[in-house]
Amino acid sequence: MRLYLKDSERRPDPRPVQVDERRAVFVGLVVWIIATVIYLLVFATNGEADAGVVWTCTAGIALGLAGLVYTERRRRKLGH
Repeated sequence: MRLYLKDSERRPDPRPVQVDERRAVFVGLVVWIIATVIYLLVFATNGEADAGVVWTCTAGIALGLAGLVYTERRRRKLGH
């Protein structure tokens, strides 16, 4: 079994699949928001909230928002 093919033996690369990245980023953002709300409702009301978990959820939300901005700018730049 060979692990490497010469360029002349390779088949052409498949065309990239066109997807809407915004949908995936948005779903992730919503999941982080839901996780934050549930955590705060369950643990913060009991006084057992861990700041590390809250900061992790906050970072997830911030990265999700940054991802939405990035994907929107990329989409406009590519002319979609």
